[in-house]
Amino acid sequence: MLTPGTYLQNRYEILERIGSGGMSVVYKARCHTLDRLVAIKVLKEEFAFDENFVSKFKMEAQSAARLSHPNIVSVYDVVDEDVYHYIVMELIEGITLKNYIENKGYLESKEAIGIALQVGQGIAAAHEQHIIHRDIKPQNMIISRDGKVKVADFGIARAVSSQTMNATAVGSVHYISPEQARGGYCDERSDIYSFGITMYEMVTGRVPFEGDNTVTVALAHLEEPVTPPSQYVPDMSHALEQIILKCTQKRPDRRYSCVADVIEDLRKALMDPEGDIYARKDGEEDELGKTRSITREELNSIQGGRKNYPEEVLDEPEEEKTEPQGRNKPKQHKKEGRLHTRKKNDGDDVSTQFERIITAFGIVAAIIIVAVVLFVFSRLTGLFRQGSNKPSTETVAVTTEGSPTIVDINTEDQINMPSVLGLPQDMAREKLKESSLVMEVMGSEYSDNYTEGQVMGQDILAGTVVKKWSTVGVTISKGSDKVDLNAMDLTQMTGEDAKLLLEQKGLAVEVAEENSDTVIKGNVIRFSPQVVKVGESVSLYVSKGSQNVEGRVPNLLGQPPTSADALLAGAGLLTGNVTMEASDTVEEGLIINQSESPGTILPPGSAVDYVVSGKPAQTQAEDERYYIGSIDEACSLSNYIGPASQTSSVRVLIRLNQTNDEGASVYTTLMSPRLVVGAQTVPVVFPRIKGAYGVDSGMVEVVDADNLTVIKSYPVSFFPVG
Repeated sequence: MLTPGTYLQNRYEILERIGSGGMSVVYKARCHTLDRLVAIKVLKEEFAFDENFVSKFKMEAQSAARLSHPNIVSVYDVVDEDVYHYIVMELIEGITLKNYIENKGYLESKEAIGIALQVGQGIAAAHEQHIIHRDIKPQNMIISRDGKVKVADFGIARAVSSQTMNATAVGSVHYISPEQARGGYCDERSDIYSFGITMYEMVTGRVPFEGDNTVTVALAHLEEPVTPPSQYVPDMSHALEQIILKCTQKRPDRRYSCVADVIEDLRKALMDPEGDIYARKDGEEDELGKTRSITREELNSIQGGRKNYPEEVLDEPEEEKTEPQGRNKPKQHKKEGRLHTRKKNDGDDVSTQFERIITAFGIVAAIIIVAVVLFVFSRLTGLFRQGSNKPSTETVAVTTEGSPTIVDINTEDQINMPSVLGLPQDMAREKLKESSLVMEVMGSEYSDNYTEGQVMGQDILAGTVVKKWSTVGVTISKGSDKVDLNAMDLTQMTGEDAKLLLEQKGLAVEVAEENSDTVIKGNVIRFSPQVVKVGESVSLYVSKGSQNVEGRVPNLLGQPPTSADALLAGAGLLTGNVTMEASDTVEEGLIINQSESPGTILPPGSAVDYVVSGKPAQTQAEDERYYIGSIDEACSLSNYIGPASQTSSVRVLIRLNQTNDEGASVYTTLMSPRLVVGAQTVPVVFPRIKGAYGVDSGMVEVVDADNLTVIKSYPVSFFPVG
């Protein structure tokens, strides 16, 4: 199993596991070469070491990689790397058709046709390249968030089915064609059968055959007729039902010959839902009403997983056509002007007169049953309902060749569902309201593709025809559940502040302390990991301060002045003169040199000078007209902090305050804010202070940097130079 952070080919970074199947595990990954998200399907170990299977798998996957169609999940790459055999595919953010059906129960005929058209176009494109899927099922169809339907696993399914056909390995037995169940020859019509079963499930919410095991279901595909879907959903499209029943004929020669014909009839069904799409030819018998007994040889072969079935069903005696009188009524024939009843048992002794009476009653009963059925059917379908004088129109979007085609249909109070994906919640609500629809927020989820507050999902696909003022359920994005700790500047915070911030982000925080010569006590040294998901744990490593004894000079190189001053204060030392010097190697604002080497022991209270990378102060040569002053004082903080407060601290800065000719105060910073711990004495020593031109006086102020309170001020006189 691959873990997040693993790289394949030094190119694909595994982000998370998103699913698994019988043969593979699927991961979400990022391709750093092309900077895009991909899906990577990795073969499981039991397949990865089967050379014959791997060879077949590679061949078929490479064949599928040549497919390029809007309704097919693209295969980008097929790779062998050490023990890993994997396929890099297009990542589709969405839901499988199987889950979509389960969520809705079943689909209305118009929506089912719209999805079937897209699926059919994908299958047809593959068949044109002589690629048979062999595992057409709703689980292999993905509906993207923008309503696009794509078929997945072309070629991959073929590699699996050709290698693992047995009673236990056929994972898609509910959609398998009879010839696949027999182990016979498969062609495009096998995909058409599975396509028909998929459409059956779309409109009914169930598959036609269920069983306790795979053998039972496989036998049902061979023997049992498909129950017309209208028995479960009486108001479904009659035309669509005909298409489904033709696709699911037992014998391949009685199905559609190609998917293009299915697509053509689906479009007809969309425009004329109650029309007769498929009219049986003269003399052609519908095999849906036939029951065929499977041979013992076929049963044993299915149970044993062998592939020794004949390619087609053996010729069988044709059953006589039944009349509407019912299935249990004896069959009747006219012979030599007399009415005879075919008896199942030649030993039955029933008089001809009695037979005629029974027959008469049967005919009357049948007529009554037919009348009742016609009445119920007319009420359900509106067959005999008087037409309205008020014309009405409706439009439904049907995807053809990747672009929407608008078809006019005769209804009135319905509307074409718009897409609100990616819109802020308020804008989405307004857009649906303008379309005479009502929005209901069903919940919120994390998303890497939609920012917080945007609509990331809607329970009715765009393009679906719905009634006006229908309620549309939407899902709102909570933003990404990934937190990039590098962007939070945690190392510039105290441990307490960092912990609080991370907990506010929904993370669990574990704090560990360790000594540091470069990070002041209480501040964050480092953290792990760098990127986490909401709910995961983060380790914070907080400084316990230096292990140095008092007076030992810390290493200031590479530190900003604020950190350097704090380190010096922690060691019982003071900040001395700070100068600036240009540097080509050290970032501006960081220390490039210090007057005392790290580790040197100095008396407590000693000053340490350092040099900061940056543009040096303007020299006399650059400006001959300026005023100079100086000061040499020491400011005690005992009165401000308190003489007994050895653990208290204050951030102080030193500045020059002068008044210009206009009466405004002009401030010049002499020392940046620095942390002073305890009642220490701050040196106010500046032998050369450049003042404002023409101003001969000023005040040097020691200030609390947090609230700008002046702790102590010193008058300074200035003299012109140059």
